Amino acid sequence: MSHGQKGFTLIELMIVVAIIGILAAIAIPQYQDYTARSQVTRVVSELNSLRSGAEAAILQGRTIVSADTPGVGEEDLGWTTSNLVDGTGKAQVDVQNGGTATPTVAVELGGDAGANVAGVTITLSRNANGAWTCGMTGGTAAQGWKNSYAPTACPHS
Repeated sequence: MSHGQKGFTLIELMIVVAIIGILAAIAIPQYQDYTARSQVTRVVSELNSLRSGAEAAILQGRTIVSADTPGVGEEDLGWTTSNLVDGTGKAQVDVQNGGTATPTVAVELGGDAGANVAGVTITLSRNANGAWTCGMTGGTAAQGWKNSYAPTACPHS
């Protein structure tokens, strides 16, 4: 009476490990791209949420600021804090031309953002007709930036 062999042979185990290695080699870069894209999209969304406050301030003739204690004639945009943006608190947002009908609001990715998107600046600009445009600058292929990380409505230049 012979006993049948039970368990896996060494070659079968090596094949399984090789298959897992191949799958991981494909999945890890895809996951990193997904993470970078979602971080950029999240910050664009956070920045876009400030547009209604900016519009209200413009209609009331106030100067747009990002400050804990806005002065007389100033309107705070309402930014809280994002862990994906450089700086802390209200200082994370850079407001230019806040007292005009054509303000610019910008943030720079950093903090907990991935290394491949850190240093990218996202800018919202309003033209005199009231249309807002979004754009991105910074980020290089050498650091891992890919233009596919930018949402269609906020292209990278």
